[in-house]
Amino acid sequence: MFEPVPTKDIDFPALERAVLRWWYEHGIVQKYLTRNAQSSKRYSFMDGPITANNPMGVHHAWGRTYKDFYQRFYTMLGYRQRYQNGFDCQGLWVEVEVERELGFTSKRDIEAYGIDRFVEKCKERVFTYSAIQTEQSKRLGYFMDWDNSYYTLSDENNYAIWHFLKVCHQNGWIYHGYDVMPWCPRCATGLSEMEVSEGYKEITHLSLYVRFPLEGREREALLVWTTTPWTLTANVATAVHPDLTYVRVRQNDEILILAEEAARHALRGPYEVLGYLKGSDLVGLRYRGPYDHLPINAQVEHRIIPWDAVDPSEGTGLVHIAPGCGREDYQLGKEHGLAVIAPLTEDGYYVEGFDWLTGKHVHSVAETIAQDLAQRGLLYRREPYLHRYPTCWRCGTELVFRLVDEWFIAVDPWREKVMEAARQVRWIPEFGLERELDWLRNMDDWMISKKRYWGLALPIWQCGECGWFDVIGSEEELRERAVEGWERFEGHTPHRPWIDAVKIRCEQCGSIASRIPDVGNPWLDAGIVPFSTLRYRHDRAYWQEWFPVDFITESFPGQFRNWFYSLLAQSTVLTGQAPMKTCLGFALLRDEKGEEMHKSKGNAIWFDEAAERAGVDVMRWLYLKHNPAQNLNFGWRLLDEVRRTFLLPLWNSYAFFANYARLDGFHPAQHDVPLGERTLLDRWILARLQQVIATVRERIQDYDSMNAARALQDFVVEDLSNWYIRRNRRRFWKTESDQDKAAAYLTLYEVLVTLTKLLAPFIPFTTELMYQNLVRRVDPQAPESVHLTDYPEADLTKLDDELVADMNWLLRAVELGRAARNKASIKVRQPLPRAVVAARDPAARRAIERLVDQFMDELNVKAVEFADRPEDYLSYRVKPNLPVLGPRLGPKLPVLQRALAGIDQNALARQLRAGRSVTLTLDGEELEFGSDDFLVESVDRPGFAAFEDRDLLVAVDLTITPELRLEGLARDFIRGVQEARKNAGFEIDETIEIVYRAEGELAAAVERFADSIKHETLAVDLRAGEPEREDGHVEEVKVGRERFVVALRRVGRLAEARR
Repeated sequence: MFEPVPTKDIDFPALERAVLRWWYEHGIVQKYLTRNAQSSKRYSFMDGPITANNPMGVHHAWGRTYKDFYQRFYTMLGYRQRYQNGFDCQGLWVEVEVERELGFTSKRDIEAYGIDRFVEKCKERVFTYSAIQTEQSKRLGYFMDWDNSYYTLSDENNYAIWHFLKVCHQNGWIYHGYDVMPWCPRCATGLSEMEVSEGYKEITHLSLYVRFPLEGREREALLVWTTTPWTLTANVATAVHPDLTYVRVRQNDEILILAEEAARHALRGPYEVLGYLKGSDLVGLRYRGPYDHLPINAQVEHRIIPWDAVDPSEGTGLVHIAPGCGREDYQLGKEHGLAVIAPLTEDGYYVEGFDWLTGKHVHSVAETIAQDLAQRGLLYRREPYLHRYPTCWRCGTELVFRLVDEWFIAVDPWREKVMEAARQVRWIPEFGLERELDWLRNMDDWMISKKRYWGLALPIWQCGECGWFDVIGSEEELRERAVEGWERFEGHTPHRPWIDAVKIRCEQCGSIASRIPDVGNPWLDAGIVPFSTLRYRHDRAYWQEWFPVDFITESFPGQFRNWFYSLLAQSTVLTGQAPMKTCLGFALLRDEKGEEMHKSKGNAIWFDEAAERAGVDVMRWLYLKHNPAQNLNFGWRLLDEVRRTFLLPLWNSYAFFANYARLDGFHPAQHDVPLGERTLLDRWILARLQQVIATVRERIQDYDSMNAARALQDFVVEDLSNWYIRRNRRRFWKTESDQDKAAAYLTLYEVLVTLTKLLAPFIPFTTELMYQNLVRRVDPQAPESVHLTDYPEADLTKLDDELVADMNWLLRAVELGRAARNKASIKVRQPLPRAVVAARDPAARRAIERLVDQFMDELNVKAVEFADRPEDYLSYRVKPNLPVLGPRLGPKLPVLQRALAGIDQNALARQLRAGRSVTLTLDGEELEFGSDDFLVESVDRPGFAAFEDRDLLVAVDLTITPELRLEGLARDFIRGVQEARKNAGFEIDETIEIVYRAEGELAAAVERFADSIKHETLAVDLRAGEPEREDGHVEEVKVGRERFVVALRRVGRLAEARR
């Protein structure tokens, strides 16, 4: 019937690998993908494409677990789906890795190698790693239509973006502009706002306080601060806040001007204030720039300009302005008609006109410039400055700001529309909406161009003669308008360099127009997928069937500015609505210490390593049970905790049933015990199961895997393993096969089979193993896999809210009784004469009376009594918390102490323990006190230990008679033998002989309770003797303060004893 289930040294990763092979060998995944093909119900999921550039890390597995989980759930509910995975293929992230493979250090190396060969290398890398990620995703248990994955490098994806850009152009939103942009000198390309936000790091730079001498004033200068010394070579102005107060100070033999508020932190040494003036008084003054002597600055006139954004809290309140080196500076320059000096080449070297600096790299000159300024008497002081500074999110190089020409989409014309589209989406967590709106509210125009090679070829053709440009919206339009180069391009993908061969006619002057060399921002690629993958251009009916999608999920810290934004933007432009209904965002994955994972730090964990060391079901449970709004600290300790606290209790519950059912030859189809004839515990666990089914379904449908998982774990660990199975072990152990045993087997079987289906979307490997043994070995006609079954629905006929409520009262009472025992340091194995229950709620008393046998057995007491006055068993004393109230009350403290003496201490204590405040009148003044203002001491009735929680108290009688003492020692002996059985490696159904040596009371206890000991330990013989002379496993056992020696010898199997 059932296969034996191991309970020791379980290699979950090996079991998972075997299941994975079985799935694909038996076509289970394909059957899963097609099981709902004719369903009228539809669930639309859109995969955010994973970057096909490296193997997966454990952070990728978090998001992919969510994606698989929700699709599995809706598959089991019978919904038709598309199951399409996506790979992000184009952009700088791929280029950088290929450059490293080829040993390239600049764009010049790429062009010397050949753009065509380089692009083909990029494609090769993408296909290599998409194949690796596919296999890793399968190992995760991710069921997708892998042969139908989409790739953002595809012709359709690229042409769909052409269509989007065409619509933007038809609306007049695309323009070619000059701006100072964040620029990576290593990659020689500008970065959009989205990309810059991904790469900030804490970096220490050399900051300089520099003198800018005023024209016509002897030894008088502006004191200016900068954290980017390289930009001083392009200075053309200094900004002041017109409303701030500035000071002229004398220090040594010079006069310096700076903001009054800044003087305290900017100046060093004593100084004399000569006068005060407003910033507006300084506007228009001329000064000599620090590098006026360079040829590039020959015609520059330096002056002071007003700027309301000047902040004196850092620096000096005077801001050096270099319009060619900063975005805000550039805007100020346009506003005030300032000269623009652009000092850098695209790879970060000073251009001609900078004398000794020409040819030097921007990242190498800070110290040299500081020394030069010092030699010329312009450096006031220097200091290291730690700040958040942007770096290239792909290669890590520190960015500079550089005057460049780029292509943009104007955002203002559709900003409000895309914000309204964002409001149509349900954002999880809820703060996602405000984060997205904040980005949309404040973002600048969308820079869509990059001066690179591998990516979307921007479909912009521009005339070199007159500057006219047009946007091509499709491959058909390009074919129709091409005047040369189509033959060379035809048959190639729409990438550089092949697309560059095609020319069109300028509609303004008739000249030949060429495609601009730029490629597109890679977030265009991912944002168009609700159109490109759903056949928007070619099969509008199909697109309408699946659009908008029901669900997307990605890590939210970066995606508000990236994928979520791009999705919303492109969909709003094309359709006026959001492309998704629900967006689940999740936080960042860190190491166990909460630090970022990096290869360079040695704390990164790759997916393959985690899968083979811990197993993916453990990983999936960790991900799904976590709060997605909080960072997840991932590591081996946490994975082991998940294994110990959930997977092993589940597995051991399954093994308990399977192994004993196999031993008894139990077949569920051969037994039928009506629900009404089963025990209260049977009916309770089945009623709880229905509650859990309802909760789990409701939580998953609300995209709340965390609380669904928590409900399941509480049920498996607390209700099933720690209570139902533990309380019913003897029903499975007993030799007679009666209706009671059949009821226990049927009940546990039903719970376990239902759990395999409930848990299937969470832990697909373990549940498959359980299902094959529990279901398919019983019924070969059952669905071939648990993943081809329907998701459980609650059976209302098995609900019993009253019984569940009663059991909750019992469990609370048991918990209080255990706490009372712990307070008295008396273990549960030691029987006690009685427990006393005082319940203020009549329902509690009725529940415990109904379940009194369970209560007595669990607490190991011989009798239960009920009391009306809990204070007879536990009273309280309330004292002022002197360190808190002493300073607060002062001379009124004795008044409080007298007031407390006249108050019902028990009632006051219960009010404080419940967290409620109390109001007392002291010398005619009403004062409010909280629980932290008092110390509450509990006092047990002599001879008892008691514990109370709000409306329920349990006390245990601490009297231990000689008979109870012996019974407790016998239980210690049983515990010791069971540990020895485990250490000897005996199976649960093996019968044994026990030879023991014990002394004193322990020996008397073993003799007195021999029958019970033999029954509990599966011993066919128990006798005193010399264990060391016996064959078998010999062990000295220590339980509590008792020591004894046993020899255990295998005799046979329990089934033989039953025959």
